Amino acid sequence: MNRQEKISILFVCLGNICRSPTAHAVFRKCVSDNGLSDIINIDSAGTGDWHIGRPPDRRSSAKAKEFGYDLSDLRARLVESSDFEDFSYILVMDNKNLADVKKLAPKGHEAKIELLLNYSTRSSTDNVYEVPDPYFGGEDGFDRVLTLIEDATQGFLDYLKANYIPELE
Repeated sequence: MNRQEKISILFVCLGNICRSPTAHAVFRKCVSDNGLSDIINIDSAGTGDWHIGRPPDRRSSAKAKEFGYDLSDLRARLVESSDFEDFSYILVMDNKNLADVKKLAPKGHEAKIELLLNYSTRSSTDNVYEVPDPYFGGEDGFDRVLTLIEDATQGFLDYLKANYIPELE
């Protein structure tokens, strides 16, 4: 990556209405708070087409708002073939998403696809390696998702700052 390139991150879950838009909004705020919006591009997508064009799940939006994050401008979309060219990192929520996205990836792009919780500072000590899908569960699932995502996105930003940001300044 050279000085002219923006770093671009795509967050992916199944329907793009709970986990990936939450990660999108949380990371966007983290990036903005660090003054890095001009060099980091963020988006989210899903592997399933049930919710295309719809806003995030109301429970995800409400929980995010409670924690100071805004999902209101986000709309569900599918992972597209151009995403593999357009994004530096594709961070997925669970192993099923990982397998599905890797199947879609053109040869040579598999290395940019990984689990978001690889960047968590707590997941290995908590024995949690995937962001669980809260869609069919209770309200407490959305709290858990937000907590995991906050930790992992901060860890990912720390990784980017340590490895790329000084080079871009």
